[in-house]
Amino acid sequence: MTLTDYRTLGRSGLIVSPLALGTMTFGNAAWGSPDDASAQILDAYLEAGGNVIDTADVYSGGRSEELLGQLIAERGIRDQVVLATKFGFNARRGDPHAGGNGRKHIRAALEGSLRRLKTDHIDLYWLHVWDMVTPAEEVLQTLVGLVQAGHIRYFGLSDMPAWYAAKMAALAQAHQVPGPIAMQLEYSLVARDIETEHVPAARDGGLGLMPWSPLAGGFLAGKYEQGTAGVTGQGRLRGANPFQGPFTKFTERNWAILEALKEVAAEVERPPAQVALAWLTAQPGVTSTILGASRLTQLQDNLAALEITLTPAQLGTLDAASAPAGAFFRPELRRVVFGGADVRNWDEQG
Repeated sequence: MTLTDYRTLGRSGLIVSPLALGTMTFGNAAWGSPDDASAQILDAYLEAGGNVIDTADVYSGGRSEELLGQLIAERGIRDQVVLATKFGFNARRGDPHAGGNGRKHIRAALEGSLRRLKTDHIDLYWLHVWDMVTPAEEVLQTLVGLVQAGHIRYFGLSDMPAWYAAKMAALAQAHQVPGPIAMQLEYSLVARDIETEHVPAARDGGLGLMPWSPLAGGFLAGKYEQGTAGVTGQGRLRGANPFQGPFTKFTERNWAILEALKEVAAEVERPPAQVALAWLTAQPGVTSTILGASRLTQLQDNLAALEITLTPAQLGTLDAASAPAGAFFRPELRRVVFGGADVRNWDEQG
């Protein structure tokens, strides 16, 4: 597989690469990539045939969008790329209207993104996070209006309950209006909880899956080691990051998964990060996985994951080591229901 093995995102006509370029590192002086490195990363991704560029209005306080808009304009590639950005998180502390999923904020957020990105439309506009208060009907009506006005082409949902996405998809279908075409969620060998509800909901509603944090913040790249003196290794997970406290990646379960990953990586003679990405791109429903990179070599190494085809045995090893705990609806239950017979769903037959 290569970046030019294009596919449609969900039940839509939007054509995307199997790996998307995440630009949260762009314009981030603290732990991201300086402007010249960001330009090199973008050029390398485009030269390899990639066409999806993902950002958000809050990345680096808007600087990611500004830099990306400048780079795209300089290269004259606006019509060749799928430009995606997001709304939802607060951009002005103390002002509740500067965040959330209400119509007032969505329109204000879009105006800011269009200005920073130097464009008149967004190809894929994401609800960045469910705000837990705005009705799905209002969000759908607002986004449909933006599609009809030509300000956005498609929209998707990120970090929301499965029932919320299913409701919005059903409302759109019932009213015969444009609906969400994709879900963007954390998904990796150490984060497989979405398989219980979100993956089936996406399949039923015709939404493609676009995972974020496929390497668990660098944990699955093997950057960290567990020793008697504690965790060693330097990276995002060692400093200020969103994966602290109850979200930490340094758990006994995850260390065991990492060991299984290293075993398979040794078999195929590839780095653990590439094998983790190869496992994820092989999962049902995954259409395009978001890669972040702060260095050109990091991007190049991750793109090489597309060259790997894991055997059924290797996939089985990784599946067994990382299986979500406590899932009720699983293949074993299905076999109980059907008296021991292995009955496949219509879209599981190959």
